[in-house]
Amino acid sequence: MSPRKPDPRSRAVLIDTAARLLAAEGPPGLSTRRIAREAGCSTMAVYTYFGGIGELVHAMVAEGFLRLQEHLTRVAATDDPVADLALLGRAFRENALGNEHLYSVMFGGCSLAGFRVSEEDRQHGRYTLRNVSACVARCVAAGRFHTADPELVAHRLWCALHGFTTLELGRYLIPPYDADRCFEDQLVSLMIGCGDAPDAARASVTRSAGRVPPRGAVGA
Repeated sequence: MSPRKPDPRSRAVLIDTAARLLAAEGPPGLSTRRIAREAGCSTMAVYTYFGGIGELVHAMVAEGFLRLQEHLTRVAATDDPVADLALLGRAFRENALGNEHLYSVMFGGCSLAGFRVSEEDRQHGRYTLRNVSACVARCVAAGRFHTADPELVAHRLWCALHGFTTLELGRYLIPPYDADRCFEDQLVSLMIGCGDAPDAARASVTRSAGRVPPRGAVGA
């Protein structure tokens, strides 16, 4: 009898379970036995899918960026590249809110049970910027943004949105300067900072909000 093939659904459950335990309890919660119990499987499953806790930690990082990439690639190009860029920002936020347990793991913001975020892990994060860089290039080509290195601008936007997201997930943004108000203001400010005219930036950001589907999915 041939060995049973790994079930990708079980793999995803183990990743989500481990990430939630790590986010809630820190490294002490990240034991093979505890993860297996919470996931409703045997401890052997952890070794079958990942080889051990170390590889599971790296799988969390990869899965987090995979989900982010899926959100970003759902944003289709339109004749308003600034609105498209704002929607990419909304996709970034939506992914973080929907996968809060993975967010701090992705960026090494929590202790990863003694395991370091590797250069390969970081490369997953850099790869997701390709969608943003391409959209920035379209904004420049359309005359909406100042001439600039699209990769550098993408990094600037990434830094700004990561800072906002960290504050939102930490529950630091409360009325009257709640997360929604700060996010909309940040989007407009970022577009203006890249060279867009204030009125045009506000119109495009508003337009992007009208393209957001119900929470849980992002599309054009």
